[in-house]
Amino acid sequence: MPVRFSRRRFVQLAAGASALSSVATIARADTYPTRPVRMVVGFPASNASDIVARLAGQKLSERLGQSFIVENRPGAGGNIAVEFVVNAAPDGYTLLAASTSAAINATLYEHLSFNFLRDIAPVAGVARAPYVLVVTPAFPATTVAEFTAYAKANPGKINMASAGNGSLSHLCGELFKTMAGIDMVHVPYRTSFLPDLFAGQIQVVFSPISQSIEYVRSGKLRALAVTSATRQPSLPDIPAVAEFVPGYEASGWYGIGAPKNTPADIVVSLNTAMNSTLAEADMKTRLNELGAVPMPTTPAEFASFLAADTEKWGKVIRAADIKPE
Repeated sequence: MPVRFSRRRFVQLAAGASALSSVATIARADTYPTRPVRMVVGFPASNASDIVARLAGQKLSERLGQSFIVENRPGAGGNIAVEFVVNAAPDGYTLLAASTSAAINATLYEHLSFNFLRDIAPVAGVARAPYVLVVTPAFPATTVAEFTAYAKANPGKINMASAGNGSLSHLCGELFKTMAGIDMVHVPYRTSFLPDLFAGQIQVVFSPISQSIEYVRSGKLRALAVTSATRQPSLPDIPAVAEFVPGYEASGWYGIGAPKNTPADIVVSLNTAMNSTLAEADMKTRLNELGAVPMPTTPAEFASFLAADTEKWGKVIRAADIKPE
């Protein structure tokens, strides 16, 4: 015989179930993680993404009491790692050490098996890493204004190196070309462009600060500007491109993502731990040594940032008709 409940009794039972659900959520947040967590990086060991992931993982281990193990799954410009995490269980134990390449690849590659913005849950920003516009010491320009004047007077005669078609160094240059109204010849490299740059066969490159800072300090390269909207602590005397080309900004970034449908309490727990870490003085120092600055965000702020960055680089890729190598 069916059991009948009064409306009052039904409300009481519903309230009790809700309370139990809340308790379970709080308990999970308090106990996560209970075993090692892996952070998947789409690039080889010693790559900047790998270095930042290991630094973040070490700090998260200290705060959350479990090992955060970096697992390198390089290939396809980082797509292999993203696809692996997209297909992982949404339980907080497989995370993506995300970087700018994910936002770029969303447009650069036409037939991906996933949608980065839809299939990866934004967890936390870690750092922003501006690039620096460097030239050879013999180049006849010491400022961005002089550089653009020379480029306009010598269209197509400046060779601009990059780490490959669709790389951030390439896109920084394409964005600069458009906003400054100049033309440069793009020369993509699969290996290091530094020997040709030192030899003068290449005249300019937008390079990660960490890659070029020692050459700038030693005088082997001349830094004209950083690509962030403002000057950077690691190169405080070098102006920003935006001081000469208003509105220009182009920076790499590093963050943490998880498979979609990862429980919100786990996302919040990771986000809180990461933001607390980014406030530490030694973390700021370590990032500064890498030419980066902390990027604390809420999950919602990180989601908005990823959408905007994906749209930004999508426009550049389409305008320049850039194809992957």
